[in-house]
Amino acid sequence: MAKTKMLDGKVVVVTGAGRGIGRGIALLCAAEGASVVVNDPGGSTDGAGTSAAPAEEVVEEIKKAGGKAVANFESVAEAIPASKIIKQAVDTYGRLDGVVNNAGILRDAIFHKMSIDAFEAVIKVHLMGSFYTSHAAARIYREQNSGSFVHFTSTSGLVGNFGQANYAAAKLGIVGLSKSIALDMQRYGVNSNCVSPFAWSRMIGSIPTETEAEKARVERMQRMGPEKIAPLVAFLLSDAGKDVSGQIFAARMNEIFLMGQSRPIRSIHRDEGWTPQTLAEHGMPALKSSFYKLDRSADIFSWDPV
Repeated sequence: MAKTKMLDGKVVVVTGAGRGIGRGIALLCAAEGASVVVNDPGGSTDGAGTSAAPAEEVVEEIKKAGGKAVANFESVAEAIPASKIIKQAVDTYGRLDGVVNNAGILRDAIFHKMSIDAFEAVIKVHLMGSFYTSHAAARIYREQNSGSFVHFTSTSGLVGNFGQANYAAAKLGIVGLSKSIALDMQRYGVNSNCVSPFAWSRMIGSIPTETEAEKARVERMQRMGPEKIAPLVAFLLSDAGKDVSGQIFAARMNEIFLMGQSRPIRSIHRDEGWTPQTLAEHGMPALKSSFYKLDRSADIFSWDPV
């Protein structure tokens, strides 16, 4: 009996699909029956340069396996080029069913040394790029009353990390973007979710490895292949995942986590209201035991991946 293909007949755009996690997603989506727009301008991890080779190689691999794919080299960091990615999907395949906002760059620096350019560049690719492609796709989804978004977030934003104020701000902003899309477009049969991936990639390869702990962490991450992220994404794009929306997932090797979202955890009240003095004397001491520590991602996910 033939295996059922979860994405048979669907058209999916995957940004940043020339390498790493995006490549794994594009390959699996094609294997599951989707026609894939493989977007990647082919730049370095900090966004410099261009090359057609990464996207073309993925397209060739998909076609050799009997799948359907087309390459796209536009940047997601500007509105018009990003909209052309979506347009190519419709022009080539006649429809659009899924957008995976995976494209990203890194320009890490400790906060007081971070340049304005480094902050803005990362925000433009990750957060603005996710908005530009999603906004272009939303009008198509509204007309056809269906469609899926999968946006990539990170525990650098969800939890925290050193030297990544730009990346963390963008990735946490993407969570808000995804939830807003989920709320605004649920009436049109559209779902929107976030995935926080743990996988070895070129971007992870830029993590400093100066201490023994950092070296051990990177060694663990090198064992986590990007192909481990793709099944969750393919599911969220499929009809089987259409009722899953507004959620944040993390994927690490064979583990999948449903991540928390901000909700009240403790409260204080005072009938006569608060003053700065009573907050100092009573309010903050009452809340202090529930304060979050200044954890990093590695502090929370401290055990070896399964």
